[in-house]
Amino acid sequence: MLPPTPDPLLRFRDEFPILATTNYMVSNSLGAMPRAVSERLADYAREWATSGVRAWAQGWWDLPIRVGDEIAPLLGAKPGETVMVPNVSIAQAQVLSALEFVPGEKDTIVMTEMDFPSVKYVTSQLGERFGARVVVVPSEDGVSVDEERLLAAIDERTALVSVSHVLFRSAYIVDVARVSRRAHEFGALVCLDAYHSVGVVPVDVEVLGVDFLTGGVLKWLCGGPGGSFLWVRPEVSERLAPAVTGWQAHSHPFAFDPDMSFAAGASRWLTGTPVIPALFAAAVGPRIVREAGMDAIRAKSERQTARLVTLADGRGFPVTAPRDGRRRGGTVAFDVPHAREVAQALLSRDVIVDYRPGAGIRVAPHFYSSDDEVESVVGNIDEILAQETWKRYTLQQSIVT
Repeated sequence: MLPPTPDPLLRFRDEFPILATTNYMVSNSLGAMPRAVSERLADYAREWATSGVRAWAQGWWDLPIRVGDEIAPLLGAKPGETVMVPNVSIAQAQVLSALEFVPGEKDTIVMTEMDFPSVKYVTSQLGERFGARVVVVPSEDGVSVDEERLLAAIDERTALVSVSHVLFRSAYIVDVARVSRRAHEFGALVCLDAYHSVGVVPVDVEVLGVDFLTGGVLKWLCGGPGGSFLWVRPEVSERLAPAVTGWQAHSHPFAFDPDMSFAAGASRWLTGTPVIPALFAAAVGPRIVREAGMDAIRAKSERQTARLVTLADGRGFPVTAPRDGRRRGGTVAFDVPHAREVAQALLSRDVIVDYRPGAGIRVAPHFYSSDDEVESVVGNIDEILAQETWKRYTLQQSIVT
């Protein structure tokens, strides 16, 4: 068992109702809902009901920027530099649409085999349509990025390096600062998918040296679906104009000018009418994360994920996660026998995890998780295997994504 350790972060548990009834270990997929979200959504309904269309002028219109300002401190960004968009696919498409690819010259996008599929879909489909050549760097072990090979793939033809900060499949932390330095040596820009890092791993866009950062509040930031964010380095933003755009990005949106005139600053990266209910919900979780403190969250995450690795090793379960805690994000996956069925049995016990083919059961404690809960996940797996209760779930399909 883990030695008893005073844990000041557990004071936040009461802010998350689901923790009273479940062992919630899936914040890498959907963070627990803060209690205050219900109040915020009620505020949205009340404003719509009482103000109607006037609500736009009473605060709705500015929400994509104001909520972005709630995220900015967690990125090392300044106020007014981050905008909210509906999802990362849109954010990535905006970035690609702002670039010019010159055949035979600056025409290449470099990414890795381990990047999240949705980002790869957008990059391959849209990038190639814009004339880009997409180079995908393979992984040797299915856990990490071969960073030497990645650096070698960046050359004078590279226009954009599009990589993940933390790999979704293995929680491996990429040395992004090193990648950025190499890219900038060749005049390439860097777009970072930080969906699996912001909220559990400290992020600083200046230290990382990236030009674009995309992410969302769905997971570690406990902000729910529909709230993603895009940060663009101001000096880069000033010289680019995204083709994937909308009327909120116009300098005078209510003039209904038939010709596009981009707004100044981060607003030029807005799109169409924002998803207001999602933005009402999105800011509560990041505020709690900021109050908890990223250094404390990271230290706890390293400790609890290390314990999960030790527990898995002790049982001979193959682990899909870096052994070095400095290179490991917030998730540990281990492939137990009959893993898909065992995951279903865990769900039936209100132990909330998820399963991924090739990786196994993914366990993701967060700042609100207790050490006892970490131990309990593996203890429940032991019981399910010993009692063979996993057999009840051989024909069921998981709905946890």
